[in-house]
Amino acid sequence: MATAEFEDIAETFEFLDDWEDRYRHVIDMGKAMAPLEDAFRVPATKVDGCASQVWLQPEISGSGPNAVFSFRGASDAMIVSGLIAILQALYSGLTVAEVLQVDAPGELARLGLNDHLSAQRSNGLRAMVERVRLVAAQAAG
Repeated sequence: MATAEFEDIAETFEFLDDWEDRYRHVIDMGKAMAPLEDAFRVPATKVDGCASQVWLQPEISGSGPNAVFSFRGASDAMIVSGLIAILQALYSGLTVAEVLQVDAPGELARLGLNDHLSAQRSNGLRAMVERVRLVAAQAAG
């Protein structure tokens, strides 16, 4: 289960044969994100397990399993900002129940990220996915 926005990213990645082009695209996606205000760059929103500084600010509309999930995020590393943008495309707009059904490793594998990210970046990406799932699970009740 992937959003239309994530499907667009997957199609773009299929078109971009060279990993360097994909890498630049990920960075550009991060640069295009709306900035996260300093007020949200606090310990409560910081994601542990990332080599870079990463903050994810959930935004949940409604309550229970049908609450709509989205989040904003920021990082001090350009590539990680792009990974946040990819996760936004993967999850934003889904209900919290749907978020819990997303096979994030499977969807992200379609982009070939695992083959080209360092071990630290891969661990950080997993930590971000775990944070998203934790927030969704708490919101679902």
